[in-house]
Parts: sequence; structure tokens; C-alpha cells
Amino acid sequence: MINGGHVILYSKNAEADKAFIKDVLRFKYVDVHQGWLIFKLPPSEIAVHPSDENDLHEFYLMTDDLEQEMASLTQAGACFEEVIEQRWGRVTRIRLPGGGTLGIYQPRHERP
Repeated sequence: MINGGHVILYSKNAEADKAFIKDVLRFKYVDVHQGWLIFKLPPSEIAVHPSDENDLHEFYLMTDDLEQEMASLTQAGACFEEVIEQRWGRVTRIRLPGGGTLGIYQPRHERP
């Protein structure tokens, strides 16, 4: 029986991104071995989109109030890209200290 999922973010500065997830996003975590942190995620869902390529994956955080979440995270030091209105939700990206970004959106669709 499948009882969970495990997401991996690759980073050019993993230590900075782990600190961001721990200190700014405030995700709970366990240290499984000398600083190797595994973070607890909120409830998740998965969707399958058509593509011309396989092995492409995206990860988005979700929120019920994007503006409020952005304001709270900005106070904690987060920086965001411009919010884009899509038919399926409002979306932006959080800039990670390691140079990458992490999507965050407020869905307009029903959640399972």
C-alpha cells in the first residue's frame, strides 16, 4: 500500500534552501543524519498533464489566500515573482536562496 510521496528539490546551494524551508516556510522536519533534513509537507495532490517529453515534474505549494501568504512570507524574508492569473488559479514563484524558484498558487479548482 502506498502511504506517501517524497519530493526532491535539487539545488546549487542546498544548505541555504534547507534553511529557507526550515526558517521562512517553517516546515516541520526530522534530521535523519547530520543535517540531512526531511521536511513534512501539507496534504498534497497529483495531476498528470500531457507533454511531448517524459520525466518532467513540477512542485507547487498551495494556499487558500495567496495575498495573505505572500505578505506573511515577505515579512519572513521571501521574495516573489509577479502573480499571474490563470483560469485554474493565481500563481507566483518564491525565489530560493540557492538560485531556484518554488511555485505557489491559490487554486480555483475543487480540491480532492
